[in-house]
Amino acid sequence: MNLASTVSKKNRALLAELVRTDFKLRYQGSILGYTWSLLRPLLLFLILYVVFVKFLRIGEGVPHFPVYLLLGIVIWNFFHEMTVQSLTSIVGRGDLIRKIRIPRWIIILSSSISALINLLLNLIVVIFFMVINKVELLDTIVWLPLILLEVYIFAVGLSLFLSAAYVKYRDVNYIWEVILQAGFYITPILYPLTLITNLTLQKLIMLNPMAQAIQDARYVSVTHETVVGYQVFDGGWYMLIPFFIVTASFIGGLFYFKSQAKYFAENI
Repeated sequence: MNLASTVSKKNRALLAELVRTDFKLRYQGSILGYTWSLLRPLLLFLILYVVFVKFLRIGEGVPHFPVYLLLGIVIWNFFHEMTVQSLTSIVGRGDLIRKIRIPRWIIILSSSISALINLLLNLIVVIFFMVINKVELLDTIVWLPLILLEVYIFAVGLSLFLSAAYVKYRDVNYIWEVILQAGFYITPILYPLTLITNLTLQKLIMLNPMAQAIQDARYVSVTHETVVGYQVFDGGWYMLIPFFIVTASFIGGLFYFKSQAKYFAENI
C-alpha cells in the first residue's frame, strides 16, 4: 500500500468520524433528536402554507402548489444549513486543528455531508407529499440530481470562503445571516415567479443561482408550468450567468480557503 492511499484512508476515517460527531453534537440534549432534521422544514412549510396559501391565496393556479412550495423550502433549507454550519466549523474545530495536522478542507466537507444527509431525508418527505398530491411522475426528474449537485457546489464554494473569512472577521456570521434572510424572500420560494409581472425584475431574480436551481428543480419534478431561466431570458446567453456564478464561487472560495488555511491555527 502506497503513502497516498494510506493518507486517503486516514482522511476517509476522519471524515466519517467528523460527520458522526456533527450529528451527535447538533442534537445533543434534544428530546426529539434527529427527528428535528425532518420537522424543521415541515413546520416551516406548514406555517408558510397556512399564511401564504390559505390566507393570502398565493400560488392559486399553480399545479400541486403544496409540493411546489415544499420542494423550494427543502432545497433552500439545504443551502442554508450547509453554509451556516460550515461558516463556524473551522473555529468550532479549533482544538482539533491546533493538536492534529489534518487537511483543513475535510472539516468543511464533513459539514457539507451532514447537510447532504438531511437533504436526502427531506427529499423522502417530498416524495411522500408527491404521492399524496398525486403528482405525475415526470421523465425529466432524472435531471434533479444534477440540479442538486449545482446547489451543493455553490454552497461548498461559499462555505470555503465564509469559514476562512470567519476565522479573521467574526462579523461575517451576522452579515451572512442578514443575506440569507433577504435571500429567502428574494428567491421565489414562497411565491411563483409569475407573481412578479416586471420582466426586468424577473431576469434579475433569475440571475441568482438559487432561484435558477429551485425553479429548475420544480420544473423537472413537479410541473412543467414552472417558469425557468430559458423562458425568462428567451434562450439567450444570460441564462448561463447563474452557472458562471456557481463556478466562480467554487473556484474563488477554494483559492481563498487555501491561501488562509496555513494561518488558521494561529488565528483561531
